[in-house]
Amino acid sequence: MAPRKIIIDTDPGQDDAVAILLALASPEDVELLGITAVAGNVPLALTQKNARMVCELAGRSDVPVFAGCDRPLARPLVTAEHVHGKTGLDGPPLPDPTMPLQDAHAVDFLIDTLRREPAGSVTLCPIGPLTNIATAFARAPDIAPRVAEIVLMGGAYFEVGNTTPAAEFNIHVDPQAADAVFRSGVKLTVMPLDVTHKALTTHKRVAAFRNLGTPVGEATAGWMDFFERYDSEKYGHEGAPLHDPCTIAWLIRPELFSGRHVNVEIETHSELTMGMTVADWWGVTDRPKNALFMGDIDADGFFALLTERIARL
Repeated sequence: MAPRKIIIDTDPGQDDAVAILLALASPEDVELLGITAVAGNVPLALTQKNARMVCELAGRSDVPVFAGCDRPLARPLVTAEHVHGKTGLDGPPLPDPTMPLQDAHAVDFLIDTLRREPAGSVTLCPIGPLTNIATAFARAPDIAPRVAEIVLMGGAYFEVGNTTPAAEFNIHVDPQAADAVFRSGVKLTVMPLDVTHKALTTHKRVAAFRNLGTPVGEATAGWMDFFERYDSEKYGHEGAPLHDPCTIAWLIRPELFSGRHVNVEIETHSELTMGMTVADWWGVTDRPKNALFMGDIDADGFFALLTERIARL
């Protein structure tokens, strides 16, 4: 089977960086057409820079990186330097990128690519706020039916929220964009906190990356060490959730995950629960099912896949 064509939409972020590396290390499974950066974990000037740094770390300066939306659709930008550091990619130092940022806007790249490629051949992998995707759909409604699938990291049901009591960060940053995407009619696969909080960077798992003895392995271990300090204190367990690579792992090894096809709607009216992903897990409404909402992961299999693939870089 030919590798699946994907676009990663991202706000790197250490876990975003690992997701990009996993995609770059898996050419038999995914063909990365480009990376679109969005404001989220840190402002856009840093997320587009971080994306290019990760590509260069992997020796893939040929992957085009595009800067996109620098703020949410209707709300002030909320960032997460308290988790990811002032650069968004704090931890092991990396040199500034030399590969160019593409001149085109990320939204234009999304529109042009989805119109150019055969309908149903491109999967979108948003692992940050959904601003770029929602903006592209609003500007070019014809592209939504051409998307094969959206595999995103965001939301929660049993785990509720990590940024507010009700909302996960990516959805909280731009709930209006998330609402537009969840209403788009595009096939959705969602990796919520319910899954990612089971993918923990234990000392043994981090050591496996460091023991690879490569610059990429060292960087991956260093990133995990950095953001573990925040999540371990917050949640009280060993290791930190490795959120974003779950999206790419699903494309490579879907058998690592299990979930339910349910209705998911985004709260956009109440400030108390703004950005909540209201997942009808128990099927108590007659609202149409619009998302495959994941609930569990084989964490050992996930980290084995990550380690094996990152060893290639």
